[in-house]
Amino acid sequence: MDEEDEQLLPREKLLRYGVTLLKDDELLALFLRTGTSGKTVFTLAKELIAHFGSLHGLLTADLAQFKHVEGIGVAKYAQLRGIAELARRFYKVRMEEEDPILTPAMTREFLQSQLTDAEREIFMVIFLDNRNRVLKHSCLFAGTLSHVEVHPREIVREAIKVNAAGVILAHNHPSGCAEPSRADKEITERIIKCCQFMDIRVLDHLIIGRGEYISFAEHGWI
Repeated sequence: MDEEDEQLLPREKLLRYGVTLLKDDELLALFLRTGTSGKTVFTLAKELIAHFGSLHGLLTADLAQFKHVEGIGVAKYAQLRGIAELARRFYKVRMEEEDPILTPAMTREFLQSQLTDAEREIFMVIFLDNRNRVLKHSCLFAGTLSHVEVHPREIVREAIKVNAAGVILAHNHPSGCAEPSRADKEITERIIKCCQFMDIRVLDHLIIGRGEYISFAEHGWI
């Protein structure tokens, strides 16, 4: 794009080049639509992202965190929360209705959309057929801020119900750090052994943090 193209409004830029070329602040301005008194929507968008450190930080902030942000009231806060929830529901519907053959990127995007903002540890399982198409996904276990109790037999039982050939495991770390603990690695090994008896493959275990993730398969741990 040349200098003239850089002066395009976000909507015009989207129509000419596609949505993926919009910067974070341009995309945010497109949703917010209006600025505040004495401040354009583009300035507001830039300042919001800078204040919260990132687009993710902005969309996951609670109302109390906006108390000292000038020009942001309940209406703008509701818009921001709505954007985040819309994205989460989009990925959920995509997984349920499009009958996708999972790719690593699609798996990561879906799990991040569902687990990143959870305030306690959630253990989710995606059940797949022998062509890696999604049969079902479930949040099977819920725990505390730093622990979730997982029962491998329950995972196998659910897999048998839907005739799954494989599973992808996932859970979040509300602390934000995705680094696996010793307990994470041990429960993964227990689940793999339990699944092997029923000829069910464990394709991966992903740990979702805030803005980061760890894949056991990518690290050669599975």
